[in-house]
Amino acid sequence: MNNAFLLPRFSSLPLLPQSLVAWEGVEYGMTRSAGGRQLLILANVSEKQLLGFEGNRQEINGKVLVTAPLSADNAAVLRSRLTWLQPDLTGLKTSAGMGDRLGLATPGHVRAVRACGGRVFPIFAQQSIREMARTGRTPQQVMDDAVWGIFQESWRDGFGADADHLKTTQDIDACLAAGFTFFTIDPGEFVDDRAETGSVVELKHLVQDLPANMQLSENGLLGKEVALEQFFLRFTEDILQKAMVKYGRAVWHVAEMYRHLATAAGRRPFELEVSVDETAQPTSHAEHYYIASELKRLGVKWVSLAPRYVGAFEKGVDYIGDPAAFEQDIAGHAAIARHFGPYKLSLHSGSDKFSIYPTAVRQTRGLVHLKTAGTSYLEAIRTVAALDPLLFREIYAFSLGRYEQDKASYHVSARLERAPGLTNDASLAGILDQFDAREILHVCFGSVLKEKQLDGTYCFYDRLISLLENNPEVYAANLEHHFLRHLEPFCTIG
Repeated sequence: MNNAFLLPRFSSLPLLPQSLVAWEGVEYGMTRSAGGRQLLILANVSEKQLLGFEGNRQEINGKVLVTAPLSADNAAVLRSRLTWLQPDLTGLKTSAGMGDRLGLATPGHVRAVRACGGRVFPIFAQQSIREMARTGRTPQQVMDDAVWGIFQESWRDGFGADADHLKTTQDIDACLAAGFTFFTIDPGEFVDDRAETGSVVELKHLVQDLPANMQLSENGLLGKEVALEQFFLRFTEDILQKAMVKYGRAVWHVAEMYRHLATAAGRRPFELEVSVDETAQPTSHAEHYYIASELKRLGVKWVSLAPRYVGAFEKGVDYIGDPAAFEQDIAGHAAIARHFGPYKLSLHSGSDKFSIYPTAVRQTRGLVHLKTAGTSYLEAIRTVAALDPLLFREIYAFSLGRYEQDKASYHVSARLERAPGLTNDASLAGILDQFDAREILHVCFGSVLKEKQLDGTYCFYDRLISLLENNPEVYAANLEHHFLRHLEPFCTIG
């Protein structure tokens, strides 16, 4: 324990030494005991910095010791005092988003970023609206859980907060109110897959149905020939109409969402990411060019874009496809991003795609954003497998039973008949390294976390959270090891 701090002498509670910080005459720290984590604050009796904090106050020898819960109100006050706990903009820095479905993963994420020298800008607060609904969390809870983890680990080098896969203006408003700074717009519902199969006549009719400001006469691309580095694009009528039908309404929706965000944010700085990755067919280079050209024409400003690449980016497993084809594909997308931006290319469902990380970094020249989510939940389940085999067996069996229903909203190819059976307890953690088991456990997270008994008590959630809270170092170590493997390939630029 650092002897320069007075706080350890005034409190008998076990302090987390890495959390201790002195700022503007006040000492802050975090304690962890059987009752959970709490915030400790030590200041002079007259110190105005204590105003706003809620908790138990004790006067000791001219000092005030506050023992405070990790509440939303206290998190807001702490952010106002320690400004490095407020999210920043990512800009064009190589970056990685680290979704946390349980609210306990940030310490492990911080340690992984620190272990790779902080050369990847972290987005510690990240969750999609869909995931929030499935976990029963609010945008404010996602933000606050990340802030408490950042404070615990004394991370002061900046972080982002990604409100992921937003579909409505109501989504934007809720996340803006919680303090998010990075907004990922998902216009997937407006992508028209009829573009892939429609006849020339059908496509012409579908183009005419687009909004007035998205018509052929507006975009100026017909007949255009474009040379981008080693790539050449020619916008024939067929190619352009296919791009317009497929993505025209999606671009229009993004522009509408952007305008709402800009108005609602006022003077608050924000960043936008455009996501068209969750579609049936890849985004061609011509289609990407059309999207970027139209977004720019409509006045949208964005920092990153996630096209649908060739191959498959399934949840929690490595890239499925031809690595050479992926390299050719992302090289073209990167050339377009440099031409119109520069802006970053985003790898959605990007966790565990170890085989293509070096390619992505090389071809984008570091202008890349890695987005992960469920892989942190899988590391929580790995922790369960090691510490509570019975609970793991229950979760695994339940997930097998829910998979066919829960996979409906995901692009996954796991099959129940290939999922391994459970043998001795010592081998359980290895289940997390098997393709089908990983995907099955991944997509069933929402059901696992929300399933209840007839009496209204949770089947798994309380036991899962209790185990992780009582063994935080095991979970953090698993996360650090797993995420360091993710981040190392992205640390090669610079």
